Amino acid sequence: MKSHSLRLSLVTLGLVAGSLSAPELAAAANSVANPLCPAETAIFAPDNGHDIKVPAGFKVSVFASGLNTPTGIAFLGTANHFSVYVLESGHGLPSRCNEQGSWPGSAATNPFTPDILVFDQNGNKIRGPLAKPGVATSGLQPAGPAVDIAFEHGFQGGRLFATDSNQATHGGGQNSSSRIVVVDPNTGNVTPFIINLPTGDHPTEQLAFAGGWIYWSQGSTTNSGVVGLDNNGGKNQPDIPCQDITLSRNVFVTSVSPFVATSGYSPFGVQQPGAEIPAFTNTQTPALSREGVCDGATLRASLHNPNIIQPVGWGHRNGYAIRFAPADHPLHGELLVGEDGPDERGARPAHGAPEEISIDQQNPDGTPVYHGWPDRYGFLASSQAVFDPIGGPSDDLCVFDAGNPPSFCTPASLANIIKFDVPTRRVLAVPPAPIVAPLALEAADSSFTGIDFVPNSFARGPVLPGAALYSLEGDFGFSPPNATAPAPEVGHEVKLINFNQDVNAPLSMSFRNFARNVSGDQAFISATHPAGFNRPTNVRFGPDGCAYVVDYGAVRDNGGGPGGDTRFVVPADAPLVQIPGTGVIFKICPQ
Repeated sequence: MKSHSLRLSLVTLGLVAGSLSAPELAAAANSVANPLCPAETAIFAPDNGHDIKVPAGFKVSVFASGLNTPTGIAFLGTANHFSVYVLESGHGLPSRCNEQGSWPGSAATNPFTPDILVFDQNGNKIRGPLAKPGVATSGLQPAGPAVDIAFEHGFQGGRLFATDSNQATHGGGQNSSSRIVVVDPNTGNVTPFIINLPTGDHPTEQLAFAGGWIYWSQGSTTNSGVVGLDNNGGKNQPDIPCQDITLSRNVFVTSVSPFVATSGYSPFGVQQPGAEIPAFTNTQTPALSREGVCDGATLRASLHNPNIIQPVGWGHRNGYAIRFAPADHPLHGELLVGEDGPDERGARPAHGAPEEISIDQQNPDGTPVYHGWPDRYGFLASSQAVFDPIGGPSDDLCVFDAGNPPSFCTPASLANIIKFDVPTRRVLAVPPAPIVAPLALEAADSSFTGIDFVPNSFARGPVLPGAALYSLEGDFGFSPPNATAPAPEVGHEVKLINFNQDVNAPLSMSFRNFARNVSGDQAFISATHPAGFNRPTNVRFGPDGCAYVVDYGAVRDNGGGPGGDTRFVVPADAPLVQIPGTGVIFKICPQ
């Protein structure tokens, strides 16, 4: 654990060496607090990652630790000599405890603003923080989150791109604030490349490059197509369609006095049943509508003319994780997308919606493929009974009652949820295009965050040539766990996809666990198994052929499990409390 994190944890917990015994002091050194809300703590002792189980033939180590909510990683150089660029995302989750503007210290030490750290191949910090707001001449946006960082030519370098936003999940100002920027890798100075991209629940996210284009995942601005109280109290901008759509006649009710009803793809409180909305229309700020800009999508822009923007695929709720397959692969160079399904929250809650793996590509006529969100979850219509809400603590119609599980809503508010939100009704009158099914599904609330294809040197044991690893961040407690004890939850882990070995054969895929905590759940909340994953937010292979797993760190949430072990301590700190200083870069290498 880095010394600055240790000092922070001891100060924020109000501990002094003279007041504790040696065993108590040793235990306290592993407890890190949110510096703005010191009652919210987490165990932090990653050591060498020995609580992470991997197959025989692989070894886990810690490359860097004590980081502030890292999400992105990029490499520059060769196997024998390379640098590692790590993006710390800053304020990205809604809570009064995460507000970057509340930091009492200097801008240079603010853990809730984004920046970039540069390490050598041995994990020694050699530069940074770079691009930090209030410090850099032209930095990243202060409210964050910054999500990804990538060189346009991979290990060979070129321009260093990053995605950032001014999301401001509490308060106004976040709408259309996402950007793609170019960062000077030496000075950290930031130059905007594309601005005014949609920002709501999900901003501009991960990056990929191919054929003179920069590709990125553009998450939906809402949870499920409708602006509700979970979307910054209703201030978030509505979703922007990638093709012409016709709204259904359904409206969705929010629990304010009196009730407010909202149509999909419309500002909060606006009802327009049956309305036609042209592609790329920003219904909240029409002046910012522009060709090619939409959300719930993967988009691309010309690297030579960023004014040329095109959707590649849409109908995603949050197609966060993107990566191109190699050309000599059964996927034949296609863009693989790992999507996070909707939560049980907001004005149109859904329970148990799966995560998805899909392929995005343009049709022969240049239109994007369409995957069916917000009215299709996986292979099924959203109205299927399996997705009926059960009353989550963040449903707009829920009045929280901890004594009434599993819904955690009062009986009266649960009756309203059943009345207004069962079934999960359609947002659109009809699909705007034929629906392209996903390749595969992953467990609800497991949260896709990264995908990368293995180099040949990594293939051994259960890992076949051409395999992919993907990271799952895990749930945020909006619903009960996605597994029943003693079975472990799905999430907080890295999984493996193997593909057919004959590139000319029909596509086949098999899935298995690859790296997960021996405890089966979050590590840093547990003093028994502290040296493991918390919330993996990315996985990328470095020039040395090792997998680098970016771990965001500890987050206190709604604590949907039976014990509520991850739940925030103070109700007013809801819903998602970041614990700075608990981020880690784990390294998994073949032996």
